[in-house]
Amino acid sequence: MALHRAPNSGYANGPDPNCDSLHVIARREANLRLLLLNRPQALNALSTNMIHLITPQLEVWNESDAAKSILVTSIEGSRSFCAGGDVKAMLGARSQKPMDFALAMKFIESEYRLNHLTGTLKKPYISLMNGIAMGGGIGISVHAPFRIATENTLFSMPETGIGLFPDVGGSFFLPRLDGELGTFLGLTSHRLQGAEVFLAGIATHYIPSKRIPSLLEVLADIESDDLTDINMALEKFSEPLKQEVFNSWSLGGEVAAAIDKTFKFNTVEEIVGALENENSEWSAKTLEELKSVSPTSLKVTLEQLRRGKNLDFASCFRMEYRMVQGCLQGKDFFEGVSARLVEKRVANWSPKFDQLSSISHDEIIEKYFTPFQPMTVKKRAVNSTLPKENLEFTSDLTFFEYPHRTMSGLPTDRDVEAVISGKYRRGSGQSITLTKKQDVVNTFLSRWGGYDPGLIGTDVSKLPRTSNIDYGHGKGKKGLREKVTTLLDRRQPQLQ
Repeated sequence: MALHRAPNSGYANGPDPNCDSLHVIARREANLRLLLLNRPQALNALSTNMIHLITPQLEVWNESDAAKSILVTSIEGSRSFCAGGDVKAMLGARSQKPMDFALAMKFIESEYRLNHLTGTLKKPYISLMNGIAMGGGIGISVHAPFRIATENTLFSMPETGIGLFPDVGGSFFLPRLDGELGTFLGLTSHRLQGAEVFLAGIATHYIPSKRIPSLLEVLADIESDDLTDINMALEKFSEPLKQEVFNSWSLGGEVAAAIDKTFKFNTVEEIVGALENENSEWSAKTLEELKSVSPTSLKVTLEQLRRGKNLDFASCFRMEYRMVQGCLQGKDFFEGVSARLVEKRVANWSPKFDQLSSISHDEIIEKYFTPFQPMTVKKRAVNSTLPKENLEFTSDLTFFEYPHRTMSGLPTDRDVEAVISGKYRRGSGQSITLTKKQDVVNTFLSRWGGYDPGLIGTDVSKLPRTSNIDYGHGKGKKGLREKVTTLLDRRQPQLQ
């Protein structure tokens, strides 16, 4: 099955690239439903109209008995999956006029509602990131239970480079990666390519692009909407990676240890100091990356990620919604978008990097994290285009950990520590501490691989904050042994 403009897409002669309604193509292939992003001239960046097409279509398919699984990707031949949200459309808020500000926030409201929906669908949702995946493109993919990277995947959260912060749920998924990897990715806008996206935990499966047509045919034939059935199909097409790949990838091994060592601090100044003391080729390059982005965004992002680590899924978006309002009342966002995306020049940040200490923590809290006082706008009509003062979603579902994480993904260092301490089964009573590497590996091989339904619900006060590693029944996963072994080899103190 190829992802082309076939007659069954409804556009036999090919869509007009200037027609907004055709920037998203909805297709039906037996039991599989496809959403194809078709705005290649803009690298498939999400516009407001695209979001308004995708959201209701997902809601319809989510309730359809005929739809068994949903896959989002880009039209065949596009080098980009989705290179972000169309933030240039938000430049009108520079005027600081209430209506212009409100229209910019309406885009954010629509985008975040879609992001939340993709993480709470009851139907299996698959994102195929076969190309550039950045910013807003991550928002419609990273919260999916199944996230496919290919050799063509290029991942980045580049928002600090435009005076923003890693939004679209970055508050939730970045702090839940291994160690301080999420902090590093969020602050530096560092890029990952191909299998690295899987090794970092962004993707759940690494599948060479030549296998995709056959995979789509298999998915179309699956008559079940059970997540396990979809996961098993994806595993069959996944490429196994050797132990040395887990040990030696660009952000693994010694670099991973250096990231944890230097990005563990709660102030940007301490992180910069730790990088200067590291005195390595990697730390020098990382410092250059930090010096190129907005200093204000660095401080906002670090606070965001530290808070997001303890927030539930929905609350992360509500926090980010408030943070965007702060960005739209400052200078760096408009300077960053104009410089990087419109005029293609070096941004002139205010304050500059050498004035980092002039940005106080109290100032960051006041401007970006305290309750927002909305600008005065005309009375909101029933069908108003104005955003809501408080972000609302299509459902009240939320969670502190992705319920699919222990089924489709690989363990993190937190999971390894939970198994070592014997605290990986909720309500299991007395725990037994493991002291041997092989016992830890065997525990994962026998228990990892199951969906955790107890994690998701509507009452935040009753939701557990940790995953239950006890539903896999030995289903296993490609890369499971290798990932756990890698984490154990890095751990201090070492087990036997």
